[in-house]
Amino acid sequence: MPIVILPKVRDPRFVTIRRGGTLTDSDHRLLALWAAWCAEHVLALFEAAQPEDRRPRQAIELARAWVRGEVRMTEARTAAGHAMAAARNLRGAPRHAAYAAGQAGAVAHVAAHELGAAAYAIKAARAAAPEGEGERAAHLECRWQRDQLAPEIRELVLDDQRLRSDICWSVFDC
Repeated sequence: MPIVILPKVRDPRFVTIRRGGTLTDSDHRLLALWAAWCAEHVLALFEAAQPEDRRPRQAIELARAWVRGEVRMTEARTAAGHAMAAARNLRGAPRHAAYAAGQAGAVAHVAAHELGAAAYAIKAARAAAPEGEGERAAHLECRWQRDQLAPEIRELVLDDQRLRSDICWSVFDC
């Protein structure tokens, strides 16, 4: 199982307004889209190892379908669990890429999973890099991810990265 990288106390900025937090539905959707982009960016690392297994891709697709209002949160969450299961017997970059997809799918359920998708994608990029290039690859992946952030959520995500850096393997030090 992936390490749980959610804070012990839920940050109200990642809880929707209707559940007592401050997160708008539109920002929740932007977080889900960003997480899907992060996961998709490294998905080929999983698919090269497991070309017949569509579970991680399905999780990303259902995350986007949730954003468009085409599926219910429970469908996206279920697909996220299946993507996590796809990682179970793998190691290295393919495993991290599958976890990234699972985390992306889970954003529909808990917005704070957005950082899990990004962190696992960075770990996948680092693990896939040639020997001696891992830190550079991680840095480049982190920078690419930040370039994809919508202006509406940029400061929220960057602050979340600072606050959760320690429990996210310090991968956001870029």
